[in-house]
Amino acid sequence: MTTQHTYRVIVRGTFEQLMDEARARLLDELADHGLSQMRFTPEGSLTYDRSLRHFSYRFEIVSDAADGEEMAAALAEERAEAALRAFGGGVGAGFGELRSTVTDMDTMKINRKGR
Repeated sequence: MTTQHTYRVIVRGTFEQLMDEARARLLDELADHGLSQMRFTPEGSLTYDRSLRHFSYRFEIVSDAADGEEMAAALAEERAEAALRAFGGGVGAGFGELRSTVTDMDTMKINRKGR
């Protein structure tokens, strides 16, 4: 039996060549995608601001520890791409290259202050 690890992945990118309909929809849904909505979830949590320049997705990925952080990043980027392409009922949101930061929650060391 393989060991499962939980990874928190932040996928960052830049909106590119947004169609007018996608831009309008993103602005309409801005309140649902602000900083207060940031959460790590399996479905992903999209955040962006009014400038519609940069965005980030936060994912919680559970996968085999042997596959490592690279696999968690690849899975999160695939999910982000699919969500951006399907955005707005198929309108899609244009985006550029994605980059990810991964934290393995099962190996993360927590330093606690002494009393």
